[in-house]
Amino acid sequence: MAVGTRSGHNEPEKQPGGLAEPPAAEKEDGRVKQQKNQRSFWKELPILVGIALLLALLIKTFLVQAFSIPSDSMQDTLQRGDRVLVDKLTPWFGSKPERGEVVVFHDPGGWLGEMPQTDSGPIVEGIQNALSFIGLMPSAEEKDLIKRVIAVGGDTVECKGGNQPVRVNGKALNEPYLKPGSTPCGDKPFGPIKVPDGRIWVMGDNRQNSLDSRYHQDLQGNGTVAEKDVVGRAVVVAWPLNRWATLPVPSTFAQKGLG
Repeated sequence: MAVGTRSGHNEPEKQPGGLAEPPAAEKEDGRVKQQKNQRSFWKELPILVGIALLLALLIKTFLVQAFSIPSDSMQDTLQRGDRVLVDKLTPWFGSKPERGEVVVFHDPGGWLGEMPQTDSGPIVEGIQNALSFIGLMPSAEEKDLIKRVIAVGGDTVECKGGNQPVRVNGKALNEPYLKPGSTPCGDKPFGPIKVPDGRIWVMGDNRQNSLDSRYHQDLQGNGTVAEKDVVGRAVVVAWPLNRWATLPVPSTFAQKGLG
């Protein structure tokens, strides 16, 4: 007797080429799984975004933050619009600002004067606040400056004018970082001044165009900045890319007898 080729079970119909079409139940199950995966992704997305924002906030607060250069006071080392990365971690371990470092610090009081108020609209303001929150742009409330540390607590600093060099503890500084055409004192000779402990004396590299310690001797601190107001040290020019450069301490601050 011949054996039949058909059974009592329903078999999948074969498509051209010999491939069997999956049962309808399996196709439906695949669609359900795909829909569940899509729903799972959209549920997890806010969590992932929240984690990313938290990490960005932690990095901004404790590790490194980007700052935009708002003026010409640090030319030619830094140009207006440059974006520098500032090391905020080192101060947390008790490291104090050192001579020659380029540092960002909060306004000691009265250095920046009144900041102009702008009405940019709620949408633009919201975007700016969000970018400021994660450290991609400065907040409108932040009043920070960037200068070079020339002297630290206990140092005596002075400059007699003309082409006379700045002297720290009697040692003349060789300052190749000054903007070409600048004189060491600019138009503001000063000193000798004894820098109090816990404070620093700062100056811009563009001495003819920098409202730094020289111009604020009538304010609290006599032109010096409290170490606690220092946000951190600028370590690299990160943007624009064609200006990428590190910001090392110049060798003149390593000379013997300086302190």
